[in-house]
Amino acid sequence: MGKHAESVDSQILARIESKRRGWVFTPTDFLDLGSRRAIGLALMRYARNGTIRRLTRGLYDYPRTDTRFGILSPSTDAIAKALSDRDSNKLQASGAHAANSLGLSTQVPVRAVFLTDGRARKVQLGKHQIILKHTTPRQMATAGRVSGTVIQALRWIGKHNVDERTVDLLHRNLREQDKKQLLKDLRHAPAWIANVFRYVANAQSPAKVRVDEQEASHIR
Repeated sequence: MGKHAESVDSQILARIESKRRGWVFTPTDFLDLGSRRAIGLALMRYARNGTIRRLTRGLYDYPRTDTRFGILSPSTDAIAKALSDRDSNKLQASGAHAANSLGLSTQVPVRAVFLTDGRARKVQLGKHQIILKHTTPRQMATAGRVSGTVIQALRWIGKHNVDERTVDLLHRNLREQDKKQLLKDLRHAPAWIANVFRYVANAQSPAKVRVDEQEASHIR
C-alpha cells in the first residue's frame, strides 16, 4: 500500500470515528478524500476488520453496541438519511412509520415507507425493508419538516379515526417550535388536517383540548 492510499485510509477512519455510533453512510460521504476505488477498498478493509459494518451494497454503518444485546441494528431514519444524502433526494416518512415516530402508534412496521422525489426503490436489510415511493411535488412540499410527518401520519390514521386523544398526543409530543411550523404549513395540508394543525398548535394545554361534535364534523 502506497503513502497516498494510507493517507486516504487514515482520513476515512478519522471521519468515521468523529461520528456518533449509529451513523449510516455511503462511499459518497468520502469523495473529497480520494478516488472511488481508493474509498471502496478502504471501506472494504474496515468492514473486514469490524470497524464498520456493510449493511448492503454501497451502504455501511458505524455500529452501536450494547453490553447485553451486542451489535445493534441502525435506525430506519439513519438509513433513509444516508440514501437521501447520497442521491440528493428529499424523503418524507409515511404511513405507520410516520405515526410511530410521532408517538401516535406503538406499531413498529417491518416495512418503513418513505415518499421521495427521486426514483422508487426497495432496500432489504434482514427482515426489515425500506420502501421509497416516488410521489408528486405537492406531496413533497413539506418533506423534512415536522408538518410533513404529521400530515402523513394523520393520512395513515384516517380522518374518521382522529379524535381528542390524537390531538392530545400531538400537543404533548411536539415542541413549541414544531407547533409554530404546523401553522406556517397550513396551506400545504388538506382542509381536515389543517383543522387538526390548529387544534394542536392553539390548545393552551392538553387538558383543555376538547373536540366536540361540531368540531369533529370538520375533522371528519
